[in-house]
Amino acid sequence: MTKYIFVTGGVISSLGKGISSASIGKIMESRGLKVSLVKFDPYINVDPGTMNPYQHGEVYVTDDGAETDLDLGHYERFTSAVTTKFNNVTTGQIYNAVISKERRGDYLGKTIQVIPHITNEIKDRIKMAAQATGADIVIVEIGGTVGDIESLPFLEAARQFRLDEGYSNVVYIHVTLIPYVKSADEIKTKPTQHSVGKLREIGIQPDALICRTEKTISDELKEKISLFCNVKKTAVIEARDAESIYQIPIIFKDQGLDKLILRHFDIHSKTTDLKDWQRKVVDRAINPTHKVTIAVIGKYIELQDAYKSIYESLIHGGIFNDARVVIKKIDSEDIEERGAGNVLKGISGILVPGGFGYRGIEGKIEAIRYARENGIPFLGLCLGMQCAVIEFSRNVCGLKNANSTEFEPKAKHPVISLLAEQRHVKDMGGTMRLGAYPCKIKSGSLASRVYKAGMISERHRHRYEFNNKYRAILEKKGMVFSGIYPGKDLVETIELPKAAGKPHPYFIAVQYHPEFKSKPDRPHPLFRDLIKASLKVSGC
Repeated sequence: MTKYIFVTGGVISSLGKGISSASIGKIMESRGLKVSLVKFDPYINVDPGTMNPYQHGEVYVTDDGAETDLDLGHYERFTSAVTTKFNNVTTGQIYNAVISKERRGDYLGKTIQVIPHITNEIKDRIKMAAQATGADIVIVEIGGTVGDIESLPFLEAARQFRLDEGYSNVVYIHVTLIPYVKSADEIKTKPTQHSVGKLREIGIQPDALICRTEKTISDELKEKISLFCNVKKTAVIEARDAESIYQIPIIFKDQGLDKLILRHFDIHSKTTDLKDWQRKVVDRAINPTHKVTIAVIGKYIELQDAYKSIYESLIHGGIFNDARVVIKKIDSEDIEERGAGNVLKGISGILVPGGFGYRGIEGKIEAIRYARENGIPFLGLCLGMQCAVIEFSRNVCGLKNANSTEFEPKAKHPVISLLAEQRHVKDMGGTMRLGAYPCKIKSGSLASRVYKAGMISERHRHRYEFNNKYRAILEKKGMVFSGIYPGKDLVETIELPKAAGKPHPYFIAVQYHPEFKSKPDRPHPLFRDLIKASLKVSGC
């Protein structure tokens, strides 16, 4: 029988519920159990696909083409779980489903209410995730903060779940804050007490607390938290700020969180450790031998979460190469104002990520030109590939007005153009080329050496593609089209073996998003080899 863990958060947002949930998944997997993780988001948007990155951060894409919350990236990076459209649910999806059923007459004329109809739909989504994956344990993260109006239906559904499934089949874990007041030199437990009190008002008594803190929580404070929050002292889990997020599963395991959960579930499983994770991931992340600086040239640099998977993938590449990756976040508009040569001094590698809209595009193109002409290892992703094509077309092929029809609808040389099936699309949500597509790799290319495979599968999220009318012109000037989607002969991967008259150490760009398939113990090969080439250029 499937067991369920509900993870809630209190006091403030951004406490790390997603990483906590992923870490719990990791320690459950270490005990030989299959896990699946679900994120409930209380906003009314159907999904984050149409949300501004400044509002929501990165949109994570699954193999089946779902646009989801970025926490699903943590779930896949920490565990072996493969997420799908069943693993991210929003208030918008829930209400949309219930209203559709009402319109069809499924409720036989009944008055539709939050309880039981909305809460039943929420519970059904949890069970659908369990059935779709066959997981032993489903971990459900409820977004927002306890006390928010928006999250109340999800919390009520979580409360009912224990009544439906039985006490020993459901665990509640609450992530909360233990702030340190510097002026008083004291750690304060009152915010946690109030947060747990609010949760208990809703009808949920947490079985364990994950306490985010800057300082060590003494036994005396743990006893106080235990007394006022009605949890066992051993269930007060200290979660101090760590040097690497990949330490968190080990921190939880060292405090016996896995034993506490399994004892509640009455599950007897093998006893294992995380020594391989410690050795292959954590030790290298914290104490690397080398250091390399990679510039990420983006449009949403101000927000840390806008490129979350890219930053983590660079770190994964560093872990594999025993190197600390210093990520220099550069606004592409800064390059437009100051010039690439002034902004990119001391850089060992350059990455240009995806995005939408014309703002900052010329800065990205100039950065790519700098990488090409100066032999700087370069990786372009999605829009980054399109910018690489535009730069090469303009500056090498002599197509001075080359552009994308996204930025210049009447471009003289539309080397990047809208997909044919996108021309009549009106709704913006969920209508792009989304999810996993196959890609055939050209033998003898850089891509074939990186992937060591002839056929790969990668995740996409875009509307515009390379215009095949210009393939012969660019090939003649030295661009290699090393990856093709065979279904429609679409260009997926481009590379430059030579640039500025000499071999280039690493110049490759892809139409897809490889950052969604990278893990700390299994880095994506494109990021792995970008770091490898950048280390070589820097003399390491």
